[in-house]
Amino acid sequence: MVSFPIPLSNYRDLTFSLSSKILSPQQKQQLKENIHICRDIIVFFTGLASAKGVSGHTGGAYDIVPEALIVRAFMKGSSSIYPVLFDEAGHRVALQYLFAALDHKKGMKLDDLLHYREYLSGLPGHPELDQKKGIDFSSGRLGHLWGDVNGLAERTQQKVILFGSDGSQQEGNDAEAARQAVAAKLPVVLIIDDNNVTIEGHPHTYLPGFDIAKTLSGHGLKVTAISTTKDEDLDQLYAVIRTALLDGHGPVAIVHRREIAHGIPEIAGQIKAHDAVPAGVAAEYLQQRGYLQAAKIILSAEKVSDPVKAADPQSYRGSSSEWGSCRKTFGSTLAEMMKKAGSSGRKKIHVYSADLGGSTGIAAVQEQFPENYVSGGVMERGLFLRAAGFGSKKDCQGVFATFSVFGSEMIISEIQMAALNKRNVLCHFSHAGIDWIADNTCHYGINLSFIDCHLPEESTIKMYFPADALQMEAIVKKIYSDEGLRFIISTRSDTPFILDKKGKKLFEKYTFVPGKADLIREGKEGYIVTYGEMLYRCLDAVEQLREQGFNVGLVNTPTLTSIDEEMLKKVGSSSLVVFVESQNEKSGFGNRYAKALLQKGLTPRFLHLAAVRPGQGGIWEHIPHQHLDPQSIVKRIKAVLS
Repeated sequence: MVSFPIPLSNYRDLTFSLSSKILSPQQKQQLKENIHICRDIIVFFTGLASAKGVSGHTGGAYDIVPEALIVRAFMKGSSSIYPVLFDEAGHRVALQYLFAALDHKKGMKLDDLLHYREYLSGLPGHPELDQKKGIDFSSGRLGHLWGDVNGLAERTQQKVILFGSDGSQQEGNDAEAARQAVAAKLPVVLIIDDNNVTIEGHPHTYLPGFDIAKTLSGHGLKVTAISTTKDEDLDQLYAVIRTALLDGHGPVAIVHRREIAHGIPEIAGQIKAHDAVPAGVAAEYLQQRGYLQAAKIILSAEKVSDPVKAADPQSYRGSSSEWGSCRKTFGSTLAEMMKKAGSSGRKKIHVYSADLGGSTGIAAVQEQFPENYVSGGVMERGLFLRAAGFGSKKDCQGVFATFSVFGSEMIISEIQMAALNKRNVLCHFSHAGIDWIADNTCHYGINLSFIDCHLPEESTIKMYFPADALQMEAIVKKIYSDEGLRFIISTRSDTPFILDKKGKKLFEKYTFVPGKADLIREGKEGYIVTYGEMLYRCLDAVEQLREQGFNVGLVNTPTLTSIDEEMLKKVGSSSLVVFVESQNEKSGFGNRYAKALLQKGLTPRFLHLAAVRPGQGGIWEHIPHQHLDPQSIVKRIKAVLS
C-alpha cells in the first residue's frame, strides 16, 4: 500500500496570541516552513487526482495557505474566534481536507488524501459536513455561505472567519449578506482571495469596473486591500489579520490581490490553475522540491474506470462502442445554426455564459462569433434575465447556459418572470442528474422539474433531454427558431450512440418531433420509460432481460414537459411500467408519468427508479451508487416479473 510521501517532520502547529503585535523571528520561520509543506502536499494530492482522472482544484487552495495558517494559529490562541475556517469557494476544498488531516483530534488521516475525490473516500469535490472526517461545514455552491455565517456570528458573538474569492463574491447572495452584516454590526471577518481567475476567464477583463474592495466598502464594510507580486509578506498578513480580529465595530474584509498559483510557474496566473494541476506539472514541481517518491506516485497512477464495465465487459448492449458528448454537441450545433443565419440573422441572437462556456459547450460560439457572446461571470440570475430581455422581440432570442443544478434551483423566480413577459430564451443546462458529478451532492442536477414553473394554460416552457449526441443535434436544429422558453438538458458524462435492432445508429437519420416519444424496443411483458443518459443503461437492461427470457420494451421520452398520449396508452396497457431517471425521486418526471397513467384509467404495476441517496464522490460510481446501473434495473424488474 502506498504511504504518504511528504513527511511532516518539519511541520509544527503554531499558536498566536492577539496580544502579540508582531511575529517573532522563530514564529515567522516556522510559518514559512509550514506554508511550504502545506502547499507541497496540496500540489501532490490534487496532482495525483488529476493523474487518476477524477479532476480537482489546486490554485485556490494553494493561494490561501498563508492566511489560513495564520488564522488557524490565532484560533488556537483565542476563544473569541469561532474554531472553523469557513470557505464559500468550494473548489478550495483541498485545504479543508489537509487541515482536517493535520488535526489529530479529527478523523481524517494523511493517507486519506491519496484518495481525494474518489468514491467512498469521504473527500468529494466540495466540502460536505462530515463530523467523523472532521469536515465542519458544507460549502455548497459559490456565494451561498456568507448569509449562514452571519447567523452563526449573531448567535455566538464570536469572530467568524469566512474565506471568499473573486468568483464567489460575484453572486447576488453575497451582496445581501454584506448589507445585513453591516446593518447588524456582525463580527464577521472576510478574507478574499482576489486572484483574477474563474473557470472561464479573468474577472478584471470580463468585468471591467468591478472592484471587490470598493464593492464591499460601498456596502459599508471596513476593507483592507493588499497586493502580493511574488511571495506573501507574512508580517503584513499577520498584522492585517490581527487587526481584523481585534476590530469591534462590525464586519471587516481583507482583500488580497495576487496571481493564482504563483509558485507553480507552468500554471501561474492562468485559468487552468483553477483546475487540478496537470500530473506532469505536479510531478516536476515535486521533483524540484526533492519529493521524488511523490512524483513517482503521480506518474504511475492509473485512471479510474467504469465499475459497471469492469464487472460486465458486455455492458451497454444495444449501444455503440463510440461515445459522444451531448453538451459539446449543443455548442457546435448552435454555432452551426448561427453560421447559417448569416450576419444579419446573428444580430437577432446573443449568447450568455455564466462562467462555464467550456463545460456547457457554448465556447464554440465564443470561438466563431465572439461579437455574439458574453462571458458574464458567476451571476446566473442576472445573466438569464439579460438573455430574456434580449429575447423580448418576436424574432430575437437570448441564449443562456449554465449547469443544471444552478438553472433548476437558483433562477426559478427569474424563469417565472420571463414566462410572464413572454420572452424568447434558449437555455442549455448541462451536468444534469448525477453522472460524473465529482463535486457531489451539492452539484447534483436532480430537480429539473422545478424549471417548469409557469401555469399550464399560458406556459411556453418546453424542456428536452436528448439521449445521445445525434439526438441532441436533431433537437437543437428543430427548436432553434421556436418562440418561448426552451430548455435543453445534457449531462457532464459522455454517452454512447443508441443503436436500432439492426445495429445502426438510431438517431442518425432522425427527425425530432417535440412531444413525441421514441419506441426503442417493443415489449410484451411491460415497458421501461426513460430519457437522457439513462436510455443506454436501460437498453442494456432490456437486452439482458431478453437474454434471460423476459420480453420488456423500452421507450424514450426526450420531451420532458409533455407526454405522448398515444405512447402512454400503449405502455399503460401492459402489465408493468418502470420509469427510470437520475432525477430526485421526490420531484422527478416519473411522478408526472404515473399521474398521467391514472388520469387515463391505465393501471399497470408501476415502479419509479430514481436518485434517493446523497452522493459519495467518484466519477462513474454515482449511477450504481443509486442502484440505477443496468444490473440493478434488471434485478428490480425480475423481482416483479418473477
